Amino acid sequence: MLSFVGIFITVAALLGGFAAMGGHLAVLMQPWEFVIIMGTAVGTFIVANPWKTVVDTGVACMQAITGAVPGERYYLDLLGALHALMRELRGKGRNEVEAHIDDPSSSEIFKAFPSVLADPALLQFICDYVRLIIMGNARTHEIEALMDEEIHTIVKSKLTPYHALVTVSEALPALGIVAAVLGVIKAMGALDQSPKLLGGFIGAALVGTFAGIFLSYGIISPFALKIKMTREKKCRPYIIVKQTLLAFMNGAMPQIAVEHGRKMIASGERPSIDVVENETIAGPKAVVTEAEPKAAPKAARA
Repeated sequence: MLSFVGIFITVAALLGGFAAMGGHLAVLMQPWEFVIIMGTAVGTFIVANPWKTVVDTGVACMQAITGAVPGERYYLDLLGALHALMRELRGKGRNEVEAHIDDPSSSEIFKAFPSVLADPALLQFICDYVRLIIMGNARTHEIEALMDEEIHTIVKSKLTPYHALVTVSEALPALGIVAAVLGVIKAMGALDQSPKLLGGFIGAALVGTFAGIFLSYGIISPFALKIKMTREKKCRPYIIVKQTLLAFMNGAMPQIAVEHGRKMIASGERPSIDVVENETIAGPKAVVTEAEPKAAPKAARA
């Protein structure tokens, strides 16, 4: 919704300012100039990118419009799942832990954190590195280097729509000039017409230049930046997983390792340490394992 508000303000300021200067808005209504510019831009976009990128760009646009980024609830689920897995690693044998990562959809741990279970790519990332920890042959710095390379690849892939739209944005001013040149050619073919008609043709040609520059810097470029910020936020959970598991591999207790991950969350979405502790240990979403059995009722302990 905020994106549409920004576009409305931009267009309103542009057209309102033009009208206030005495300009005639009807002059800007040159649909075929926009067809030339936008049609050419869409065509070159499809030529320059594989179909997967074209589809992903549509998905990225919807994510940017709807603001589909991880929130505090998502981060709490992620930290809770990691905490439960690390408790399993500390208190149970290899076979018991492998059952969770071999079939995450059947794991009681992941079932308790549905937002993590609903993210197949991140779920696979977690399971892959927990499996490496179980194997016990890889050194921490080797795991860290491997994580860095994989995260770099993931981020690069996620930002492909951003780079594709930036390329289109950079081409739009030139495409606007192309549309303007075509308009001038049309005007030159009508030199024997009345000055009023000829002036209309020249004005239409100049609209092409205006449209190309405006669409580039006023619409596509800012929207591409919105997509970049959205996708970068969606990649943040991978950094959290990395820091949490590395801290655990270096000997930190599960709750301390979770705190390493919590610090990777941006301040605006970062839950407090008390909230994280309640969620991972004492909260209703805490996963109770055999290594840490439920506390007996007070009456029974008495």
